[in-house]
Amino acid sequence: MADLEEIQKELETVDTTKIFFVDFNGRIMNLPVNPDNIESILENGIGFDGSSIAGYGTVDSSDRLLFPDPDSFKVLKFSDENVGFIIASVYNEKDKPSQTDPRAILKRTLADAEREFGLQFLVGPEHEFFLLNNGKKKKNLHTDQGLYFQSSPHDKGEAVRNRIVKILKDCGIAFEKAHHEVTPSQHEINLEPADPLNSADRTVLFNYVTQETAADFGYRATFMPKPFDGYNRNALHLHLSGQDLDGNNVFYDKDADFNLGTIARQFIGGIVKYARETSIIMASTYNSYKAYVSEREAPIICNWGLKNRSTMVRIPYCPDPQSTRLELRSPDPAGNVYLQIAILIAMGIEGIRNKIDCGEHAVGNICGDGLSAKVWDKRFLPKSMFEALVEAERSSFLQQALGDETYHNFMSLKIREWEEHRTHVTNREISMYLDR
Repeated sequence: MADLEEIQKELETVDTTKIFFVDFNGRIMNLPVNPDNIESILENGIGFDGSSIAGYGTVDSSDRLLFPDPDSFKVLKFSDENVGFIIASVYNEKDKPSQTDPRAILKRTLADAEREFGLQFLVGPEHEFFLLNNGKKKKNLHTDQGLYFQSSPHDKGEAVRNRIVKILKDCGIAFEKAHHEVTPSQHEINLEPADPLNSADRTVLFNYVTQETAADFGYRATFMPKPFDGYNRNALHLHLSGQDLDGNNVFYDKDADFNLGTIARQFIGGIVKYARETSIIMASTYNSYKAYVSEREAPIICNWGLKNRSTMVRIPYCPDPQSTRLELRSPDPAGNVYLQIAILIAMGIEGIRNKIDCGEHAVGNICGDGLSAKVWDKRFLPKSMFEALVEAERSSFLQQALGDETYHNFMSLKIREWEEHRTHVTNREISMYLDR
């Protein structure tokens, strides 16, 4: 655990100290605090109105506490200020963690996996985002027309990515690669893998640093899943490996087909089985489902494959057995990363618990060709937020994985979001139907 005196010493070098957490929608929240009070805040927490944060409370029971995790403390060195950054867990009262805190749900899921099966995990998200101009007209939003891996001067975001990477490096976080993505104005930065809780905390930090750095350059960074018609989406591919308590990779088996052992096959089986029921966690906005289309590097079918970027679960090529892992390609960065990682692990654990084999791997470019076009087809991931909500509403697995209170709060929030979308009259409807 980080040393209090060390934190206090580092806080003397910052311009502002902020406590961070995320709401159920995955939006970053922060509370600036007086660094002189950090000892008391770490010991006793600091209060906030939970009813004003999506998912955390109601007006008749709204008092909540933020308890910062000292292990998450970082100093972020921006061009105009240094920020003391620290992630908090949410409590109902001192010594009483909130059952609706997504961070607590991830901790509980990890503890269950370790207690029941002796498993621990490493997670490596792929962070994708768009760098856009600040104009209001959609056609003028693009900052470049760069392509996948294209170099400067066509890649206008290289300087921004380099600044992000430097800020992360200065606070002890290493990156693996950074590049222009397939779509104009789209970028990707991958960090080194970490334990799931640390990886989720780093995702909050990454998103904050990315948006602040983009603003420094006069741009806007967005993690919106599908801002443009006809282009690829922003994804949050999650790479996950499993280890026993001695650190040995339990997904690898040198004698098994494709070197995937029984634990890996059952873990994948659970993901495939519960993919539709949990889609509202992985793709949590109505915009998310506009990305599930053929030939745009987004999965559309509940399946798995080897080195196959058209499948929902991909097994990447790994020359080192200890790097054997799976990649879930359905999530996007508009969701709550704590819930996304928790549910990914919970699906896999349920597969192990019930010995669900993943079956044959998909071969070739899986884009739905040859499958009958139906409004409702359980071979596919949900095609709309409504379909995802129906699946989640029927799911006893999702309710058990989230806990009753979180499940009901989350579903109420998302049903309300869907209803607002369903009843909103768009400009496209006006242009199509006004003269009828």
